[in-house]
Amino acid sequence: MNGQLKYNLLALFTVIVWGTTFVSTKILLADGLTPSWIFISRFAIAYLCILSLCYKRLWSDSVKDELFMLALGLTGGSLYFIMENTALQYTFASNVSLIICAAPILTMSLNALIFKQRFTLKAAIGSVFALFGVVIVVLNGSLNFGLNPLGDCLTLLAALLWAIYCMLLKYMNSRYSNLFITRKVFFYGLSTALLFCIFEPLPDIVSPVPIFRIVANLLFLGIIASFLCYLIWNQAVKVLGPNRTANYIYFSPFITIVSSSIILDEPVTLSLIAGGAIIISGVYLTSDSHGN
Repeated sequence: MNGQLKYNLLALFTVIVWGTTFVSTKILLADGLTPSWIFISRFAIAYLCILSLCYKRLWSDSVKDELFMLALGLTGGSLYFIMENTALQYTFASNVSLIICAAPILTMSLNALIFKQRFTLKAAIGSVFALFGVVIVVLNGSLNFGLNPLGDCLTLLAALLWAIYCMLLKYMNSRYSNLFITRKVFFYGLSTALLFCIFEPLPDIVSPVPIFRIVANLLFLGIIASFLCYLIWNQAVKVLGPNRTANYIYFSPFITIVSSSIILDEPVTLSLIAGGAIIISGVYLTSDSHGN
């Protein structure tokens, strides 16, 4: 029981940290860094950190498992973060954080589809609630503020990728250590992200920008939000299961809304709050209907 409580608290801590990363990324985008270069810098720092702890074993037991590691690096690394970072160029940080709340429901839907777990009526109602909340958030962004809905759609795709990552992680956690899996996620995430740089210009740092601000945000994203939080999250998924761990994501929007309002001066509207409340209600109903 104490172990369960510990990992519940650690999962909550991780999501609180991740709730502030939207603001940190938005600052770096405003300073002239591109979505791919932000991710590459972030994961390069994280990879160097974890390489100091896990460096003896290089490869998985089979080619199949190595391909699974590549899939983890794509779904939980390069594709996920580049989509999310790109979305932040088109919509508010609070919108992105709220729409990411669809990830727990998508995770449980995949669990029901792949592992044949029963999807109850209560869970179905919760899913409809959450998706309705996402629609409200999306319409709030595109109609009230004249934003491109592309950012909101990219965020939904990112949420689906994270759901796939959690499901793949459940399978690989039974075969490899947390450190080894996390190192592979960083390696393949970083390697595949380099391909995106072919299509992006080099960062054009806005002048004058305090270098300290850029370095501080990158260190926060690399060491705290990636290296530390990925280790915690992956272990929490192993102990608590993907469903229960993913449900902590619904705490993230409150952190993002508060921090983006204070730091970025983003507006907090009634429809944004209403949409967020509906998403969280849907996630709660769904999570209350499933086990691990």
